[in-house]
Amino acid sequence: MRALELLAPARTAEIGIAAICCGADAVYIGGPAFGARAAACNTVSDIKRLCEFASRYGVRIYVTVNTLCRDLAEKDELVRMMLEMKDIGVAAFIMQDASLPALLRARGQWKEEFHASTQCAIRTPGRAQELAAAGFSRLILERELSLQQIRAIRAAVPDVELEFFVHGALCVCYSGDCYLSEALTGRSANRGECAQPCRSMYDLVDADGKVLCADQALLSLKDYCLIDRLPDLADAGVISFKIEGRLKNEAYVKNVVRAYSEALDSLCRTSHSSYCRSSYGRVAADFVPDLAKTFNRGYTSLFIDGRRGEWHSVAASKGMGEHVGTLVKQGPGYVDIRMHEGVSPLSNGDGLCIVMRDGSVEGFRADKVEPMPSGNNARQKRAAHRLVRVLCSLPQSLARKYQALDGLQLWRNKDTAFEKQLAKETSRTIAVELTLSYAAKVLTVNAEREDGVRIERCYDCSGFESANNRERMMALMSTQLGKSSGIYSFSCAESALTYNGELPLLSSAFLNNIRRECEQAFSAVPVLPLRSSSSNGPVPLKEGHPASKPSASPVHPRRADELMRTKYCIRHRLGMCLRQGAKAEDLFLRNNGKLIPLRFDCRNCEMILGDIQTNQ
Repeated sequence: MRALELLAPARTAEIGIAAICCGADAVYIGGPAFGARAAACNTVSDIKRLCEFASRYGVRIYVTVNTLCRDLAEKDELVRMMLEMKDIGVAAFIMQDASLPALLRARGQWKEEFHASTQCAIRTPGRAQELAAAGFSRLILERELSLQQIRAIRAAVPDVELEFFVHGALCVCYSGDCYLSEALTGRSANRGECAQPCRSMYDLVDADGKVLCADQALLSLKDYCLIDRLPDLADAGVISFKIEGRLKNEAYVKNVVRAYSEALDSLCRTSHSSYCRSSYGRVAADFVPDLAKTFNRGYTSLFIDGRRGEWHSVAASKGMGEHVGTLVKQGPGYVDIRMHEGVSPLSNGDGLCIVMRDGSVEGFRADKVEPMPSGNNARQKRAAHRLVRVLCSLPQSLARKYQALDGLQLWRNKDTAFEKQLAKETSRTIAVELTLSYAAKVLTVNAEREDGVRIERCYDCSGFESANNRERMMALMSTQLGKSSGIYSFSCAESALTYNGELPLLSSAFLNNIRRECEQAFSAVPVLPLRSSSSNGPVPLKEGHPASKPSASPVHPRRADELMRTKYCIRHRLGMCLRQGAKAEDLFLRNNGKLIPLRFDCRNCEMILGDIQTNQ
C-alpha cells in the first residue's frame, strides 16, 4: 500500500493549522528567511508551534529554504538558521542549492530530510538522477511535465519520492529559470522578490514596429487544476500532491485543501487498498468546497497529457471566480441579471465582474440584491425566478466604454455567503476504538488509536454495587465512553464489552474519567505519519559526486541572452505556429519603451525571451 500525501501551503502558522484541520497531510511554510517568498516569513517559535500541532495527526511540516545565496557569508547565515530549526519537529527542508545536503551533514546528524525544490528545474531523468545522487530524498518536479515524462523520471529514480503541483498559479516559465523580473525591475525571482511581469500588459510587435496585439497580458497563464487527474498522477509514481499558494489567504487554503482532500479520500477508497493517506484523522467541515468560488484565472491542466491546450488567461492577473449569469438591463445605479441554473443566489457585498467586448475585465460590488417582480401568470413567474436586480455604483470606466452592457457575461469573484461559511472553525478528530472486559471486580479498558497505538487501563470496581439492570448499564457504558474528548473520537459498541455474570453500577462521572485518562495517555504519544515503501529517509551521497563535498553556492545556470524559456508559445496561441506553415518573422514584446525579443525553439516546442532592448 502506498501512502499518498496532500501538501498544503501556509503563509503563517495559523493558516498551516487551518490547512491541517481541513485535511492536509503535510504543510510547507517559509522560515525566518531564504524562503523564496519574501512576504511569507515566519519565526522559529511559530514553526515549532505548527510542528507541535501537526504531530497530533501525523502531519509533516516542511520548511522552504529555496532561494540562492549571494555569497559564502549568506550561505553560512542560512546554515545557522537551519541548525536553529533542527530538532523542533520539522520533517524536511525544501532547497534549491544542490551543495547544501553535503554541507549540512558535515555539520551534524540530520533526521530531517532534504527535498529538491521545483526551482532545481527537474524535468528530465538525467537531472533527477543528478539530484538524487546529491542526497535529496524527494524531487519536486516541473509543472510542465506530461504523465509520460513523470513515468520516465520515476523509472530513473525508483528510490526517491516524487512531488508534483496539482493546483494554483502558474509561472509562464520553467521554475527557477526566470530572469525577467530581475531584468525589468531589479527584483529577482530566485530571491523571492518576483514582480510578476508575466501578469503585465504588453504589445506584440514585428521588426518594423507594427502592432500585432495591443495591450494584452500576453504571458499570463490560467491557474493549474488537476483535481480530476490524481489517479493518473498516482499511477505515474507521484506520492505528494502539492497546492501552490504561500501568499494566499486562509479562506483560499481551506477551500482548496478540503476539495483535494475529499478527492484523495475518494481515490484511496476506490483503489482496492493500493493507496492510503499518509496522516490520520477525520475532518468535520461546515462548508462544501467549491474551486470555482476561490480566486482563479480560469483553470488548465497544462501539458499533463502531452498536448497543448488553451493555457492563456485573458483576464491577466484578475480572478474571475464563478460564471453566474448574463446582464439583461442596466439603469441608473442598478443592473438586472439573469442567473444561471444551479448557481447559488447573489448576496449583498458580493464582488462581481464583467468580461467586456474587448476582452478586458471590469469589476463592481453588489451593494444590495433585490428579487424582481414575478408577474401574475405561471409563464411570467418562470421567466422571473432567475432574474435579480443588483443596486450598485458602476465604475466610470464602464460608462466610458459602453453605454449598454446588455448580453455581457457576469462573474462572481467574491461570494460573501461562502466566505462566511469558510470562516467557521473546522475540526479534525482521531478515531479510538474501545474494548472492555469485566472480571473479578476489575474493569479492563483496551483502547486502540487509528494509527495502531494501543493503551490498556485497569480499574478496581470493588467499591461499586452490582447493576440490577445489566442491559441499561451496558448502554450507559457505551454511550459515555463513546464520545469525543479533545481531538479524539471514541467509540465503544455494546458488543465490545465482555463480562462474567455481573456488571458494576458505574456512574457517568467514573466513565467520563476513563475516557479523559485515555485521551491524556494518547496525547503523550505523537501520531507518526505513514510513509510509502520507497520512502527510506535521506538518500546517501554517492562517492565522487560533485555535491559530496561542501562548496560555494553554485551560480544558477543561465543560457546566454535568455531571460526566460517556456513551454507556452505566443505563436501557437495566435495561430502563427511555424510548424503549421506560418511566416517566419522577428517578433518582440513591448512594455514601457522596452523590447523583449522572442525566439522559438520549434524542435523542443519552447519559446525564449531574450535580453531586453531599448525601443528606439
